[in-house]
Amino acid sequence: MKKCLKTLGLPILLLALLTVLLLRLPTGEDRKIYDKLIRLHVIANSDSAGDQALKLRVRDAILQQASAAAEGCADRQEAEEALAVRLPELQKTAEAVLRENGCHLPVTVRLGEEHYPTREYEGFRLPAGEYCSLRVMIGEAEGQNWWCVLFPPLCTDKATPSEELISAGFSPEEVRILTDSDSPEYVLRFRILELIGSLFS
Repeated sequence: MKKCLKTLGLPILLLALLTVLLLRLPTGEDRKIYDKLIRLHVIANSDSAGDQALKLRVRDAILQQASAAAEGCADRQEAEEALAVRLPELQKTAEAVLRENGCHLPVTVRLGEEHYPTREYEGFRLPAGEYCSLRVMIGEAEGQNWWCVLFPPLCTDKATPSEELISAGFSPEEVRILTDSDSPEYVLRFRILELIGSLFS
């Protein structure tokens, strides 16, 4: 009997834990956040000092060109379309930066879904999950990476995160979720999303 109870105890415990996790997951309002952002992800060839320096130069050039392409776009779909047609140009820009610095590594530039961990920026926090991502991979793409929010334009200091989010169509509740960085409730939710993502990756 004790053995039977022990056997039944583990599934019940797991079910209870799963129930708690599901109750803490973001609401439908929270999930809309993923559909309104485009992230920028630049990955260096390696962790060597030279490759990391090249990554930052490529980042600066791509950020300037991609930000200009997405400027004035009303929503993520419009920004995504503007970036999609410029992928060949963005790749040429990244390659040109490398060549100017004596590097002949290949560069791959893609626009698509990518999983991100919970990430804290100055003034706001983004939950772990799948985001539309402009990904720039240099060479083997095995070095430390750099990322930010390309749309709405939160990579620059043009305005506060709240102002940029509101202008990009985020609701007051969505803005609160992202910018209320001291809220234990959202910190817990975001960490749970990251944990679940790691279990299935």
